[in-house]
Amino acid sequence: MTPCCASSSFSWPSSSAASSSTRRRPLILLHLPPPSVAAVPIPSSITPSASRLRLRDSTMVKAKAIRVHELGGPEVMRWEEVEVGAPKDGEIRIRTTAIGVNFIDVYFRKGVYAAPAMPFTPGMEAVGVVTAVGPGLTGRKVGDVVAYAGNPMGSYAQEQILPASVAVPVPPSVDHKQAASVMLKGMTAHVLLRRVFKVQSGHTVLVHAAAGGVGSLLCQWANALGATVIGTVSNEEKAAQATQDGCHHVIIYTREDVATRVKEITSGKGVNVVYDSVGKDTYKASVECLASRGFLVSFGQSSGKPDPIPMSDLASKSLFLTRPSLMHYTSTRDELLESAGEVFANVANGVLRVRVNHTYPLSEAARAHADLEGRKTLGSIVLIPEMPDEQANSHQQAKERDSNSSLL
Repeated sequence: MTPCCASSSFSWPSSSAASSSTRRRPLILLHLPPPSVAAVPIPSSITPSASRLRLRDSTMVKAKAIRVHELGGPEVMRWEEVEVGAPKDGEIRIRTTAIGVNFIDVYFRKGVYAAPAMPFTPGMEAVGVVTAVGPGLTGRKVGDVVAYAGNPMGSYAQEQILPASVAVPVPPSVDHKQAASVMLKGMTAHVLLRRVFKVQSGHTVLVHAAAGGVGSLLCQWANALGATVIGTVSNEEKAAQATQDGCHHVIIYTREDVATRVKEITSGKGVNVVYDSVGKDTYKASVECLASRGFLVSFGQSSGKPDPIPMSDLASKSLFLTRPSLMHYTSTRDELLESAGEVFANVANGVLRVRVNHTYPLSEAARAHADLEGRKTLGSIVLIPEMPDEQANSHQQAKERDSNSSLL
């Protein structure tokens, strides 16, 4: 097997390719349902694409986008027409071809994370084709295929303005849907495994939600690094996937006590690190599962915000607790390119298998959110922007589904 940290075979633009006038916007981890989380304040520098979806000058295009005018359930997501202006200094405009769905999108829609303004367009991950380049910008050209993950928020749109500094080239060996589903989750996995806690051969790791978007990648990558991987899942179907993804031991938490099983598997020693995207429901078990001087890496809260953590919980085994944000590990252009490069290289060489098990038309993003929150999905979810004729067909199909369901 090709080493899991193999270098990319394609060239990345130098950091000077992006205009220095572009301000980098930070990215908050999610999870992934992950969800790819406690109510962490979002820095004011994050601005939703609402401000970018207005007429900026005489050169503009009309497009469709998902818009959120009020917080709430999936039903608050509206399919509306917007105007996208021309890119300015340091910016590009892309025609979106595939959009990744992450649990952080749900958090913003519900108000767990506060969007700085209303209305807003959700979405923090996409692949697209460059359709316009800002004046004086080098290193980008019309027709380039690029991906981004993080900010600016607003990927649930047919067209979008982006800072050139956040866009990375997508190698031809990686499919657009794969790239859209793996960019944010993959860089999250890279940071968690290679930067936050550097997993090495001989380590034992516990991954909660092992069949989820980030969990699946964590299991595959940790296995390739030589670690013993224990995963928790809710049912047999997800257990089978976790096994395929490199879990040496799978715990179905609806049937077994996680802490008890981990102690049995490790002969009472515990694990070196727990990757926890679940939060409230798993915190206590995570602490119990850790070995002395173990690391609890909390990067999500799909079950809700954990209760306050007493220092005595950590003192009992000299434990480490961290709540990392991806933005702090990809804060420079070089760090971003390194992280994305390792992800795409490992997809290309087969170390990471990306399962895009669910695709929805962009206009049906509300249905995708409902299925995600209802635990009806397995693996990654991708939204595909429709062209005008496809939109009509999609809406007709949705009406037929509603009509058929009413007869049941």
